[in-house]
Amino acid sequence: MAKFSSIKQHIYSKIASGEWPEHHPVSSENALAQQFKVSRMTARRALQELADEGLVVRTKGSGTFVAPIKSQTSFMAIRNIADEIRARQHDYHAKVHVLRKEAASDLIAEMLNLSPGSTVFHSVISHYEDELPVQVEERYVNPALASAYLQQDYHQLTPHEYLCEVSPLTEASHEIEAVSPSPQICQWLKLARPEPCLRIHRRTWSAEGVVTYAILTHPGSRFSLGGHLQFGAAPAAS
Repeated sequence: MAKFSSIKQHIYSKIASGEWPEHHPVSSENALAQQFKVSRMTARRALQELADEGLVVRTKGSGTFVAPIKSQTSFMAIRNIADEIRARQHDYHAKVHVLRKEAASDLIAEMLNLSPGSTVFHSVISHYEDELPVQVEERYVNPALASAYLQQDYHQLTPHEYLCEVSPLTEASHEIEAVSPSPQICQWLKLARPEPCLRIHRRTWSAEGVVTYAILTHPGSRFSLGGHLQFGAAPAAS
C-alpha cells in the first residue's frame, strides 16, 4: 500500500474501531509525516481528503478532529462493489463459497425479525479486484422478501444487484469494527498471514420489512472506506 493510502487507512481504522470517537484530535501533519516517513505535503493531502469525505474537521489554528457522527453518515452510502471496482478500471469477478438455506440462529433471527429456527438463505461470496479478493460478503436473507435468492448466478451479478431489483431498499443501518480475521476468512481473502481487517455489519429494509443482514470483511491493506459528503442534501443510496 502506498504511504499516502496508509495514512488514510490508519485514520479510518482508528475511527472505525472507536479508538478515536467524534471530536477526538487527529494526529498533526508533522506527526503523520514523521510517523509514515513522508513529506508534510503528502500528510496534508491525506488529511484534506478525509475532510472532503466528511470524516474529519480541520480548523485553522486548532487542528484536525474526528467529525461528529451525524456528519459521517453519508460515507456509508450503499454501493454495488462490482461497479466500484470497474469504475477504477479494474476487473471484477466473484467466488461463491456458500449458497444454501438453513435454520436461523437466535442472532440471525433477531437481525431479520424472524423466529429462531426459521428458514433463511445464507451466502458467502468473495469479491475480487483483479486477482485479489477485497471483500468477503456473508449474507443472510429473508426468503419471504427474496424468494429466488438461491437461484441466482452470483458470478454474473452481485447479491446487491438482485436484492435492489426484487425488494428495493428503503432503509439501512451499519456498524463498523476493526477485527483480526479467522483462519477461514484469511483463506477466503488469500491472506498469507492475519492482518487487521475492517468489518461492516449491515441490515437493510424494504417497505415490507428487514430483507437482509450482511457481514462485510475487508483486508486493511486492500481497502479504503470513504465517500463524498454534501451538506444540506439527503445522503444518496443506491
